[in-house]
Amino acid sequence: MKNIHSNQSYNLAGLFTLSIRLVIGWTYFSAFWRRLILENKLIQDEAGYIGEKFNHFLPNALGIKPIIEYLVTNPEALWWSMVSFTIIEAIVGLLIMLGFFTRLMSVGVFSLAMGILLGSGWIGTTCLDEWQIGVLGIACGFTLFLSGSGSYSLDNYFMNKNYAFTKTKWFSWLGSGSLPITNLKPVVLVISLLIFSLTLYTNQYFHGGVFGKLHNKSVKPKVEISDATIKNEALQFQIYRTEGVDVYGSFLIGIQLKNEQGEIIFDFKGENLAKFPKKDIANKYVTKVKPGKHSLIIPLGAKAILNIDLTNYQLQKNTNYTLTLTDISGTEWTSKVAN
Repeated sequence: MKNIHSNQSYNLAGLFTLSIRLVIGWTYFSAFWRRLILENKLIQDEAGYIGEKFNHFLPNALGIKPIIEYLVTNPEALWWSMVSFTIIEAIVGLLIMLGFFTRLMSVGVFSLAMGILLGSGWIGTTCLDEWQIGVLGIACGFTLFLSGSGSYSLDNYFMNKNYAFTKTKWFSWLGSGSLPITNLKPVVLVISLLIFSLTLYTNQYFHGGVFGKLHNKSVKPKVEISDATIKNEALQFQIYRTEGVDVYGSFLIGIQLKNEQGEIIFDFKGENLAKFPKKDIANKYVTKVKPGKHSLIIPLGAKAILNIDLTNYQLQKNTNYTLTLTDISGTEWTSKVAN
């Protein structure tokens, strides 16, 4: 009798989470639908390639930055990862909507949401979009693991038909029905508190959302300049865009070099940068710095070494130089140049 009541309770809990199952299932399945059915976003070197979106995560990812950097510096491995990731999202999304092996699929939901949170939890221009998707996905994944599926699920259909595999202990862990745990209360409390702690920690880490000054790294572009040197009558420096909106680049409309007396050695404007030689841009990742129609475009996460020939410019030895980059927004970034 106790087991019957227990199964009824789990069936009811699974029924109550039906809307969560359908909605979160579609959020993952729709990723596959968008990338392959509505439009193919798995074609390398074409606009919209999902690998470039993955590259956007790199600058401020939490904990998994080395993995992302390895992939974006190895295009073939990145492509296979994006294909695998898309297939996994399709399987997890579809099966969680159908309620088939619900608990196993909920682990997939939890894992995918964790990847979103750690990789892109810092991205979102208005409402901390990716962070919210990540933490809510983790909480929903855990909830679906506890509830399993009730009515309107394949798990429930097979259980009602008394298929042999639904009576095994492993099905209770991977499918639906009563969880073989004597006292769930402390387990639920501990894991819920861990998820809540992760929520607070990542909210603070990415956005300062718990205490201190609130910040959003997706609003204004930021370009880091490093290793600026003048050698063999050429200026070479590395640029790396680490902040700003992910859906479009920073538009560089000025590169200027001054000596320590404040005299301008050269001053490239937008029209000059739109014709910047591609051979003088050494990109490191799949997201590339490239000349645009009116400027030099620096997408989020792009890192490149630029080389500028100074043969036709008057340079002085033992003189300090300052490099200044100007974004179309008026933001400037400066760096001392080793000479």
